[in-house]
Amino acid sequence: MRWVREIRPKPDETRLYRTALLITLAGNLILVIGKAIAAALTGSAALYADAANSASDVAYSLLMVLGLMIAIQPPDLSHPQGHYRFEPFVGLLITLSMTFAGYEAARTAIERFLAGGAAIEPGLPTIILLTAATIKGGMFLAIRSLATRLSSPTLRTTAADNLSDVLTSLAAFLGILGSQLHPLLDPIAGVLVSLWIFRAAFLAGRENVGFLTGAGASEEIRLQLVHTAEAIPGVERVHHLMTDYVGPRLIVDMHINVNSEMSVRNAHAICDQVINALEALPEVDRAYVHIEPHDWTD
Repeated sequence: MRWVREIRPKPDETRLYRTALLITLAGNLILVIGKAIAAALTGSAALYADAANSASDVAYSLLMVLGLMIAIQPPDLSHPQGHYRFEPFVGLLITLSMTFAGYEAARTAIERFLAGGAAIEPGLPTIILLTAATIKGGMFLAIRSLATRLSSPTLRTTAADNLSDVLTSLAAFLGILGSQLHPLLDPIAGVLVSLWIFRAAFLAGRENVGFLTGAGASEEIRLQLVHTAEAIPGVERVHHLMTDYVGPRLIVDMHINVNSEMSVRNAHAICDQVINALEALPEVDRAYVHIEPHDWTD
């Protein structure tokens, strides 16, 4: 008797995940070292805030390595629905890391604001920040492309965080330049950076909580599922659909109506076609399809 479906990640999928992890970890390590050195040398609150953000990025990069490697493991007796829930669980740990970075950035900026701020020489800090924005921009484009190909919410969140980092680096850059006009502009920029971090953490946390608690698909995806099934020849209509997330992947429970005079063999063939079409969608992990006669209304 077969107790679980024999599904293994495709070699190409595993390779793409590893590429994403390498880009994320290596890029964040380079950035946190450069920013930390520059912040220590210059005393810039805005640059310190940006370094704290990069430190949280390194932390979540390490968590991603562990979490995604577990998440792509095939179903087994201990996890018959697969290991996908590990991905949003790691996502929640990432949001905690981001939240701490936001707190640390805000605390430092507020302390320096209350102390009156200071004018920051724009040499090294501006070079570091512009370099960081450029690197993060490249990481955003690369990770977003991989996230689309893999339909990975964790990678989508990582791409969004990279884009946010581009904006926060530019905000810190403007804060340092502004400190030449008024010393308080640098810690004000630090506060703005921390607000961006808090916003990114909130959005990521909200998405991952939905995945962990079995949230259903959006109306757009539900309509796509119905249209996909009803496009199969022999399907009269879909009269029941229930979806829930197992981690970031959807489980679909669907009832379809077929001609009541159809043979069991033909009805079963239609059922298989519907299952294959649904599971070909990037959002769907697996589909369970039930066949009922066309005049069935329950």
